[in-house]
Amino acid sequence: MNFRNIADLNTIILKRLSILPRDFDLIVGVPRSGMLPANLIALYLSKPFTDIHSFRNGHIYKAGERGQFIDVKEFKKILIVDDSIASGSAMTKAKDLIKEVGSDFDISFCAIYIVPGKENMVDYYFESVSLPRYFQWNIFNHSTLDKACFDIDGVLCVDPTDVQNDDGPKYTDFILNAAPLYIPKSKIGTLVTSRLEKYRKETEIWLQQQGVKYNKLVMLDLPDMRARQKANSHGQHKANTYKTAEYNLFFESSLYQALEINKITGKPVFCTENFEMIFDSQSLAYNIKSGKFFPGLRKIALKIRDKYFRK
Repeated sequence: MNFRNIADLNTIILKRLSILPRDFDLIVGVPRSGMLPANLIALYLSKPFTDIHSFRNGHIYKAGERGQFIDVKEFKKILIVDDSIASGSAMTKAKDLIKEVGSDFDISFCAIYIVPGKENMVDYYFESVSLPRYFQWNIFNHSTLDKACFDIDGVLCVDPTDVQNDDGPKYTDFILNAAPLYIPKSKIGTLVTSRLEKYRKETEIWLQQQGVKYNKLVMLDLPDMRARQKANSHGQHKANTYKTAEYNLFFESSLYQALEINKITGKPVFCTENFEMIFDSQSLAYNIKSGKFFPGLRKIALKIRDKYFRK
């Protein structure tokens, strides 16, 4: 699996910005995922920016202005930008839309990431990345989430506070009224949570209210919070479901548990605590020991080392 985050996107654009000619008059993004890289390119090249539909209506964004209507004919050389090409269907649709504006423009097409073999679909690309691949900016709307497992607290909704987590009426109220976080539009394969089985009804009510689509809900079958704390098996509980062959990705809120799930299953885990993909927890442990770790996370990293990797 290949994963690229927003920092990777920005880095590859800056690294290879020189492949783009400087005489473009306008940068046009393909909604929705193409808007982010198109905006970055426009900023770095100091060019006006818009999306395809606004371009057709003559609406653009210029430096220092939120937006204005202009005569699009003052722009001759146009760069159309999308974040990626896989099948090529989105880029084909973009080309069809652009045809409707007429033939008075010199139009080029660009994608930041392409799969090998699709090079001829664009005039410029920044990096070739093979499938399967996930991007941080649209991972929650990926078409393969039916092959993924999701934690609930810290992913689909906020975590309960210590006051709310009383294993009683306050916790029940939290489950029924938890503020949503990242709600995918695609159907999820299986929800795997450390919530106790006795809260299934309240959990299902909330999921239905939020429009969360899923195939299965796996909860922790223990009598109460004290038994759950004594067992301390959150990572193992989640890994037991994830390790089956039908799943290829786990969405977990806790970095501690993400590392444990990855260590047990050997499969990638996307962690919402730092919005990074955990591929190899042992490699991360090496980075911690060698000091090659993001400084702001060093304290938590040392705790992870002590909990999972010291013998």
